[in-house]
Amino acid sequence: MPEKDKLLAVIRVRGRVKVRQAIAETLGRLRLGRVNNLVLINSANPSYSGMLKKCKDYVTFGEIDKETLVKLLSAKGAKLDEPGVSVLLSGVKSAKELGLEMPFGMHPPRKGYEGIKKAYRAGGALGNRGAEINKLIARML
Repeated sequence: MPEKDKLLAVIRVRGRVKVRQAIAETLGRLRLGRVNNLVLINSANPSYSGMLKKCKDYVTFGEIDKETLVKLLSAKGAKLDEPGVSVLLSGVKSAKELGLEMPFGMHPPRKGYEGIKKAYRAGGALGNRGAEINKLIARML
């Protein structure tokens, strides 16, 4: 799993058809009801890491950097100043505490996903991407 106290961007990649009930509930708790929805979560929370393990075959996630976060928030019309972005990245306050409405509806990525049936390390789009999530978010803005 990712390092502690990192801000993770989680994107739903696969749809609703033939999803087991337990996984559908987990995706609902993560507020990922539709494909290409993005949420920001704090990796220090152990319940989130358990949820990500459970639904790893339906989402992709990784650590978002400051530059990508600023672009994302400005593209989605969120009014968050420089100190607010730093507070969000450091994990002192959650996105909900800062008044961000999530999930963010994203465009499908330019040139598509790499494949939605394999893990990222196997050449697909699912699971933990680490810092590579920033490239995917840039393609979706």
